[in-house]
Amino acid sequence: MINKLRQTIYTLLKRSEKFFQTDMIYLAKGGFWLTLGQIVSSLSSFLLAIAFANLLPKEVYGTYKYVLSIIGILSVFTLSGMGTSLTRSVARGFEGSLIPILKEKIKWGSIGSLVSLGIAVYYYLNANLTLTICFVIATIFLPLMDSLGIYGSLLNGRKNFKLSTKYNIIIKVIATMLMILVLIFNKNIFLILFTYFISYTSLRFIFLKITIKKEKPNSETELDTISYGKHLSLMNVILTIANNIDKIIIFHYLGAIDLAIYTIAIAPINQIKGVLSNIGIISFPKISQKNKYDLKKYLPIKIFKSIPIILFIVTVYIIIAPTLYKLFFPQYLGSVFYTQIFSLSLLLFPKTLLGLGLLANQKKKYLYYSRISYSLLKILLLYILIQEFGILGCILTLLITNLINFITLFYFFKKI
Repeated sequence: MINKLRQTIYTLLKRSEKFFQTDMIYLAKGGFWLTLGQIVSSLSSFLLAIAFANLLPKEVYGTYKYVLSIIGILSVFTLSGMGTSLTRSVARGFEGSLIPILKEKIKWGSIGSLVSLGIAVYYYLNANLTLTICFVIATIFLPLMDSLGIYGSLLNGRKNFKLSTKYNIIIKVIATMLMILVLIFNKNIFLILFTYFISYTSLRFIFLKITIKKEKPNSETELDTISYGKHLSLMNVILTIANNIDKIIIFHYLGAIDLAIYTIAIAPINQIKGVLSNIGIISFPKISQKNKYDLKKYLPIKIFKSIPIILFIVTVYIIIAPTLYKLFFPQYLGSVFYTQIFSLSLLLFPKTLLGLGLLANQKKKYLYYSRISYSLLKILLLYILIQEFGILGCILTLLITNLINFITLFYFFKKI
């Protein structure tokens, strides 16, 4: 019975390859594990969001998200583009840059720690003891937490999505359980932040050691792996700022309560995007091995054929959103309208594949142009529209900038 079912699924996947112009067997194998991991991650995040929404006052939750947004910006010092560069090199057989990249990330991440300490001093001088302690805690962990996760780039480059997913599931489940326990028994924001940082940092360190010991990466290096990673990291600086500045501006102009409402509004959509992003993670090693002529021929076809599926997801979400919030976020019914509007951004998600095409072909100039133009426009519109329309202004900014970014990426992709 099981073998017959497997054969049926295999046959259906093979038949669908002509329509999707994709190796559906490969996508299904890798996609199963990544989707399983994303389901667990989304469920964990969903449970944590419920805990935050029902156990913490909105002011405290808003403050917590504000601190994490600042830390998100400071994480640019850990050279976020190094992971993508390493994945690309590993897919081509060069794995020797793992440890040198880890050292670079920690070294540069120490600068972020100094900036975090400076922010703590600023808030201390302004008699805000809460934010002072929050940023002191962040100072300790900032160079390590993201850097130690570099093992995932090695595993993804090897297309070992199964092992990568298992590690991520264990980390996410343990960290979520610890966070929820703290929220139940102690609502202290300092303990919440410390638990967040210590759980992810220590668990990633453990799995980094396990990966190096068991996987034994080869010593082959590609000359431009680190330099290309630094280029990607530099491109990510303004992009990272743009991706976190919305929460900072809302906190500054509208306050912690509105930031909490906004955070709960965008959370479900971001989880859906996380599931869809698995397609990019699976595709990138294969895209890195293809020539530009094949990419230009088939990638737009795949994007076009994905639109009806995403449209169906958006329609279903808009319909069920009110019920979803009544059940799980009764204190945040004001978020329903915003989350329904924000769900339209899913229609532009295929732009991720266009970006991967530029990444795989090392089109640094096009990547710089697209990311910088997107980020500057987003920051400018956020500053203007949030003051004018509040939370709705932020949602409109996200939709407008994503549309323009899609058009820009498609234009540059056609020029490859």
